[in-house]
Formats: sequence, C-alpha cells, structure tokens
Amino acid sequence: MLSTFRSLHRPHLSRFTRLLCFAALALVAVAARAQAGELPSVALHYGADAPLTAMKAFDIAVVEPDHGFDPVAYRGQGRSELFAYVSVGEVHPTRPYAARIPEAWRIGRNPAWKSIVIDQAQNAWPAFFAEQVIAPLWARGYRGFFLDTLDSYHLVSGVDVVAQQQGMVAVVRQLRSRFPGIRLIFNRGFELLPDLRGEVFAVAAESLYRGWDAKKMRYVEVGQADRDWLLGQLLSARDKYGVTAIAIDYVAPAAREQARDTARRIHAHGIVPYVTDGDLRHLGVGLIEVLPRKILFLYNSREAARVNVSGAHRYAEMPVNHLGYVADYVDVNQPLPDTVPAAEYAGVVSWFDGHVPPARTTVLARWMAARIAEGTRLAVFGSFGFEPAGDFLREAGLASVAPARGRLDIASADASVGFESPPIPERGRLERIRVDVDAARTLLSVSDADGKRYDAVAQMPWGGFALHPFAIRVLPLEEAQTRWIVEPFAFIRDALALPALPVPDTTTLSGRRMFFAHIDGDGFASRAEMKGRRLAAEVLLDDVLKRYALPHAMSVIEIETSAQGPYAKDSAEMESVARRMFALPHVEIASHSYTHPFYWDSVERGEVKQALQGYSLAPDGYVPSLEREIAGSVDYIRSRLAPPGKPVGLMLWTGDAAPTEAALEMVERLGMVQMNGGNTVANRLYPSLAAVSALGTWQGRHFHVHAPIMNENVYTNLWTGPFYGFERVTETFDFTDKPRRLKPINIYYHTYSASKQAALEALHKVYRHALAQPVHPVYPSEYVRIAMNFNDVVLARTLDGERYRVRNAQHLRTLRLPRELGVPDLPASTDVAGFRDDGEGRYVHLTADEAELSLAAVDPRLPMLADANARVLSATRDGERYRFALRAHVPLEFALANAERCSVSADGRALAAQRRDGALTHFRLSAHAATIELRCRLA
Repeated sequence: MLSTFRSLHRPHLSRFTRLLCFAALALVAVAARAQAGELPSVALHYGADAPLTAMKAFDIAVVEPDHGFDPVAYRGQGRSELFAYVSVGEVHPTRPYAARIPEAWRIGRNPAWKSIVIDQAQNAWPAFFAEQVIAPLWARGYRGFFLDTLDSYHLVSGVDVVAQQQGMVAVVRQLRSRFPGIRLIFNRGFELLPDLRGEVFAVAAESLYRGWDAKKMRYVEVGQADRDWLLGQLLSARDKYGVTAIAIDYVAPAAREQARDTARRIHAHGIVPYVTDGDLRHLGVGLIEVLPRKILFLYNSREAARVNVSGAHRYAEMPVNHLGYVADYVDVNQPLPDTVPAAEYAGVVSWFDGHVPPARTTVLARWMAARIAEGTRLAVFGSFGFEPAGDFLREAGLASVAPARGRLDIASADASVGFESPPIPERGRLERIRVDVDAARTLLSVSDADGKRYDAVAQMPWGGFALHPFAIRVLPLEEAQTRWIVEPFAFIRDALALPALPVPDTTTLSGRRMFFAHIDGDGFASRAEMKGRRLAAEVLLDDVLKRYALPHAMSVIEIETSAQGPYAKDSAEMESVARRMFALPHVEIASHSYTHPFYWDSVERGEVKQALQGYSLAPDGYVPSLEREIAGSVDYIRSRLAPPGKPVGLMLWTGDAAPTEAALEMVERLGMVQMNGGNTVANRLYPSLAAVSALGTWQGRHFHVHAPIMNENVYTNLWTGPFYGFERVTETFDFTDKPRRLKPINIYYHTYSASKQAALEALHKVYRHALAQPVHPVYPSEYVRIAMNFNDVVLARTLDGERYRVRNAQHLRTLRLPRELGVPDLPASTDVAGFRDDGEGRYVHLTADEAELSLAAVDPRLPMLADANARVLSATRDGERYRFALRAHVPLEFALANAERCSVSADGRALAAQRRDGALTHFRLSAHAATIELRCRLA
C-alpha cells in the first residue's frame, strides 16, 4: 500500500466553471501514444513541494491534491496530466470528509497510518465517495485519479471478501457514470479487473525489484518468489485485461544509477517503471529521467548582505548559467537543507572569502561532510568556510599541514591554472591542507622553505576546490579588475561531474545571435550641443530610432518629462517627442520610474536620503514608495504618452538597478517584465570572464533579469569623457561571442547619448558593427521572457538514452548541443526545425514549447533550416517535402543547409537564392512572415 500522507491539509476548492478542454486533449494524447505501442511515462510525488514544472516531462504525474495544486494551471497546453492520489479503502481522520462517514461504515483501523478502514459493501458508499471525495477534485480540474488502499479490507478479520470487492466495483462504476471521461489507475486491485474490463486505464504495484521496509527504515531487494508472483499479476493485467502495467520501486534518493538500472529491468518486461524514494518525496526515474538543472549555491550573508554582491553570484553563477544550470542560493547563516536531492540538483557550489561566523563553522563542516558521504558533489571556491579538521578532513580525503615557513613557491601547476592571470602565492591566505587520497588530481601545489606541500586547487572524488588566492585575483590597478586563475567552466564541470547535455540557450534564436536595444530615459530634457539646440530626445528620435527600424525599448522618467517636474517649461515639447517615439511600431514602451531613485531597498523602506542620493529628480518633501515609482509612472505613461491600446510592458530599473522582491512582485502584478543591472563590461582593457555577469539575480521567488551588456555611462567614465567611449562596447560584443557565446548583442544607452556629437557618432558605429553580423532582432521584453524561461525549462532523457525531451520552453526556443553528443536526427525528432553549427556546438531550433530531440552519430545532411532572423513557428517533413513557417520583426532572411537539390517557394511563389556559401543557401524577402516549402530530390 502506498504511503498515506503524514501531513494533510484541507483542499482548496476552486470555482466549478473553469476551462477544461485541455484536459481532454492531454488524455487523448496519452491514450493515442499508448495505442501506438508507446508506454506512457508516469511519476508520483507526495510532497507539498512537488516539482510540478519538472514533472511536466512525464505524461502522467500523480500528486497529493490536498496540497492545493491547480491541475488546470498545470495542464495548460502541455501533454502532461496531473492525477490526484485518492484513498478508497481507508480514510485518514484529517480528511475533510472523514467526519461525515457514519460510524457503521468504519470496520477497522490501519495502525501503521492511524487511518480508518471503510466498509466497501455499504450501499450508499459509492455515491458518498463520488460526491464527497471525487466531485470536489473534479471541480478543481482533476480528470485522472490514482486509487489507493484497494486491498485494505484484508486488515479486517472475518470480512466478506466478495462483498468488499463487489463494493469496490460499484465505486468504480459510480465514478465512470458520474464523471464521463474519468481516468483511473489502481494500486493493485488485481482481483477487480475481471469485472472492470475496459474500465481501468492502468494498474500499479509496488516493489517488483526493490522495496522499502518501513519498519526497519531501509531499502531492500525483493525476494524471487514475491517478484515472480507480482510480475505474473502485472503481466496478466496487461495481457489479459488490456491495462497499462506500472511498477513502483524504491531506492535511496542519491542512488541514481541503481534507480536507472532498476527502471531498465522493469521496462524490459514491457511494464512502466517508476523508481523513487520510500516516502515518494523525491523525483524518481521512470521511462524518462528529468535531468537536474539546479545547483545549490552557498554564500555567507555576513560577507555579502545581498546575493547580488556575493562572490558566488559575481563570479561563479555566470559559468554555471552558461553550462545550462540555475543557481539556488542558501545563506549559511540560515538552516541548511537536510539533503540535496540528486534528482533536482547537480551539485553544490560554495564561495566564501573567509570563515563563516563561529557559531556556524561546526554546522557547515558537518553539513559538507554529510553531503560528501551521501555522494553529492561540491565545488568549493575561496575557502571551505572553516578550518578543515577532524571528521571533515577524513571524509574529504585531506590532511592537515603545519604552518608554512620561509619563502613560498609554486611546486606544481596544471595547464588549466593561470587561465587569465598567473598564480602568485600569498602567505596570509594559504589554506594548510594537502590532498591525502590517490583518486584525486592536484592542479596546483605550493611549497615552503622546508618542502612542505600545500594543495590549493584540486579535483577530488567528491568534487573539487580552488582556494584563495588561486581562484580569482584582484589586480593592483587604479580601477580594480579581477582575473580568473582557474578556468571556471572546466573547473566547475569537472568538480560537479556535469554530463554533456543540450543546454537551454539565451543568446541565440533560430541559429542567429539575438540583437536588441533599450534606452534609459535619463537626459530627456537635455539640449543637444549641435545646431538648433534641439532636445536630445528629438535628435535621438530623428537620427537613431527612425533610422534603425529594429526592435527597441524606450523609457522616460516621469518627473523629467511631466509638467510637475523641474523642467516644466519644456514638458509639452518633451511629451510630444515621447508620443512620437512611442508611436513608432518598432519601439516598445518602458518606464524608468517616477524620480529615478538610486537604492531600491531604500525606496521600499521609504528612506528619503538613502533612496534618492544625488541621482534623483525627486521634489522636495517626496517620500519614495514602490507604488509611486513603478505603478504611478506606468499610469502617467499610459494616460499621457502611449498610443491607445499600446501597453507599457517593461520596467527598466534605475540607480543601483537592484530591485527588491517586493518591487519585482509589483512589476509582475502589473503584467510587465523588468530588466537592468549586471555589469558585463569585458573588453580589450578588461579581458576577463569576471567582467561578464550572470543572467540575473534571484530575490526570493522572483528573478531580476540583468541587461546583457552595460551602457555608455561605463564606457565614458560616468559620462565625463571621452564621449565617444561607447564605441568600445563593440569589444564587449566580440568578447562575449568568441570563443563562447555568452551574451546576445544588446545596445544599451541613455537619451543623453544624443546630446553630444561624439556620443551620437559612437552610437552609429555601434549599430553598424552589430548589424554587420547575422543577427536575430528581438524586443527587449522578448529577451527578458527568454531569460526568465531559462530557469524553468525542463530537460529529460529517455531511459534508453536515445532521446531528450524538452518541456516548458514557452519562450526559449534554442538548445546548444555539445558536439560530442552528435547531431540532431531530424526525422526522428519532434518540433525541431534544424540547427546551425557555430562556436561551441550546434544551435538547435525548437518550434514549440514541448519537443523531442533524437541524436545521430553522423550528420545525414538533410535539407533543413540553418538560421533565420525570424522565429520558427512550425516545421514539418514529409519525404521529399519540407515546410516551415517564419515570423520576424524585420524583412525575412534565412539560410538553408543541404538544399542544393531543392526547389524553394515562399507562400507558394518560387524563391530565388540570394547567394550560396558552402553548404548554405541564403534567401531574403521583403515580407516579415512567410511559409517556406522545399521540394527536394533526395535519391
């Protein structure tokens, strides 16, 4: 019997009338795949924190409905269906309907779970169960149910077994009559199948190969006799009664390879496997395995009050993002998680500049030792956070070394050390440890005058460490610059043993590097230092926005342009210019706040002096508030500047560009997205990955998206000159493209760039440089949604390892495929339009938010879309005919690969190639959207 839930809550009853058509579509899709011989993938998770986004990779996900999940919101347009766990033979006293069950129906107890056994032979029981148990769940949107405790009547001595079984048959028939289209999975209940032929979707049973002994609290191997009996029951259910057979087995959460092996053994019988932990509170392995995309980041809030200024965020998170992973931050001064589930986390990264507070050192040392013991991999930067000693040293395979004496020298260094700066020993920061295990690989060792060895960088059986001062180095320059001493991508990949996987990519769309521009409204009132002394904003409108008919976001600071601000005499003129800007079809509207506050945490607290600093235009007596700065400025733009029906969809943060969780929540509540912040400035004078920021910053449950590239204020020394300095941002574009594409092209500047001739000319140079490349123009808000979607794209792999399943890719439609994984097998893939070889690997184009990617060892060189400046809406392949639909913000450009023997048409009209470049054939259209068709001679 599946574990009855220990902590139960009253279900949240939602309104009866909800749109449920997607339920039928999802269930029909599952049924169709089953009829085609493809077994449905099934997962079960009983926790209140069930990872619903990840569970969308499965066809069916069974959850405890009393945790308040919304099956309609979960379902959306996806293929996954949420099933509700329901106990039939027993009821726990905490269930809301338990008190309404007559005493006469209570025929026994299950002491293991403190639940009541119900008499199934009661005539009124089927109607009661349908109305009191299933109907509220049906109203919430559940259409599938996992029926448990079907054999609980065996707990009662002297019970009429036949009557109990007939009562359960009556329950099922009542459900099917009362709820047309209901889908039922039995947990066991084999004896009911003869009477319910064709009425049950699937039958599950626990512990075919591996089980959980709840009394002894341990995982066990199932005996041969029990296995043979259960296997016979499952195969009979499948072959004789036509139901899908499911086996639920149990292994320790960290034993992923054992889980995979057990799932393969189950699947070899033609049975759907699901292998999970004994409490069903970790994501398990089934016909697919969801690949973990989170990495737990440890930081010390005593060193960095906020995540965005921590070393972990400033340096380690960008490489982790590029490798395809999402950082999940935990402050070591708060309770640490009891475990790091291998199904959800690929490992742990820690970054401490020194030791954590004394009260936490023992806690942290024990926690790290426990993670090493359970098999969780760790990448340690800077310091362990404590002085390694005792049990930790033994668990970690390290030994303590006496203090160094005399001169320190580099004793040995791997080629991977000295990546951007050579290692230089510093006595004051030397960790007194050495590697004490043969399986380790020491990358950097230091020796003292006595020949004692100190290991500072190493790859260990449990992960790796790069200790200060050999992780990064701050150069002694007038303006501090940082350099990586270890190569961060390789170090993190090796320490955490990260596999080669298709990476959700936020830089590229349809095979081309994304491009967008966004403008902060600062300086709208400035007069251009040019003939006519026009408003800088008007020069920007006429000389830039009208010239480059590409996606832009333009913002204003309300108090700068409004009649209530310090430039009231020019307000009418400024508002007129703003209206003309916002009327341009390629300009989306953004707010840059009401007064341009500097510190957003101070705005939240209403702190006048701290929030406003010297960068604000706030009037005397103004007390800052999030409501006024965000919602108020949006209302002003909507009511006075925006064309009718055109939304204000973007918030561009001001000042330190570090919004609080409450600020982010307000933007979301307004139906907008937000951006700014970060500090990507890498260039020829600062050629370091340390000068490339992460994708964004987490603030509680909300994600703040960074501007990919910094603005001209940085390149002009805070607008003190040289005013042509922004032309050097092209160096940043190039640095973040090769050898790794780390960022899209983002031209980010302020209105005041149009106030000086040198700055304006620099802008044109920047645009020309960007547009000389094959780019994919997107709106800034589109990029923000892609960046946010990076955090919840689900990647899974089939049990046989032959296919990858992508789910929840609502906005992000590119996978970067490492070359060692092969090439996409396009005919065997679903919703994959093609790919483009470039840089690190192959950029694969997805056409839907759910896709299946199959791989081949050799490129079959089929005709396909190589790249486009447009989003791919759909793609179909039928023999020698290949069709795909494109939609762009600019006139269409695209390239086909291997199309030499194809005729090409656009919307039914023959299309001539613009040029050929090796295996690529390039095309250009005046239209912004088209359906392209290829007819090819493949023989």
